[in-house]
Amino acid sequence: MLRTLALCAALVPLGAMADPVIPLYPEGSVAPLNRPESQDRVEGEMFVFNVSTPALEVVRPTDGSASGTAVIVTPGGGFVGLAYEQSLAVAHRLAGLGVTAFVLKYRTIESPDDGMHMPEAHIKEMDVLMQRAKTGQPAEVPIFAGEPAAVEDGRRAMSLLRDRAADWGIDPTRIGLLGFSSGAFLAADLAVGGAATRPDFVALLYGGLRDPVPVDASPAFIAAAADDAFLPGDSLRTYTAWRQAGVPAELHIYENGGHGFGLSHQGKTSDHWFADLSAWLSARGLIGAGADLRKIEG
Repeated sequence: MLRTLALCAALVPLGAMADPVIPLYPEGSVAPLNRPESQDRVEGEMFVFNVSTPALEVVRPTDGSASGTAVIVTPGGGFVGLAYEQSLAVAHRLAGLGVTAFVLKYRTIESPDDGMHMPEAHIKEMDVLMQRAKTGQPAEVPIFAGEPAAVEDGRRAMSLLRDRAADWGIDPTRIGLLGFSSGAFLAADLAVGGAATRPDFVALLYGGLRDPVPVDASPAFIAAAADDAFLPGDSLRTYTAWRQAGVPAELHIYENGGHGFGLSHQGKTSDHWFADLSAWLSARGLIGAGADLRKIEG
């Protein structure tokens, strides 16, 4: 699920500022993994592995453009690692549009001490995905090892933001999730889950869906590439489930881009997904009409 992501300082608007990292749980309340948290660059992207102390990193607008909307960005990485660098860059892009962004560093499964960080559980899960993609059969995607803990962290983050919305100047009824790959599964799990921790809107980038969509699910922006090697038809199935439930949804399937296109520039229409997302946010009144759209493309 990894792609080379060409991220650079130009992706970070000058009008955004990172705040101190906020732990999700009191110290000592989450059992640590046997291996310490580590970072490693894989195919050009910096990943965080062996996460057992979940937290939120806040990126706030600093130029008076805050709209009151907040977005929790949930990284991809198969619940094995977190593609943190990409998610932080997206958070800065959102802050440039007046959105208070929070990158969720959720718990991962324990990874072996090697360059690929591929534990046996993850290899088996990837084999299922690849066989599913090869046959074209819409078989159910298995629940990934580590996903329940990650979803619990997502729910905790939603509760924390709603309880402390005034601390960040955000509207507790305008808190969304933007998830990539496994992070999109996490976002979808919350979007169709219990109302208390359900986001007010979601953006699902090259992810999938397991559970039925209730009539009061979160409105959804869904995007993927037609040549996604891992989840080739899941975004269309997700959109169809949303529409059949009568829940607002918008779907973008780009001709090319592969899995994990993120903010990388490949000369393809998938390069412009963030502009499409921004237009969707604007149309729903979640970012101000005066947002500087020049910041959308970096």
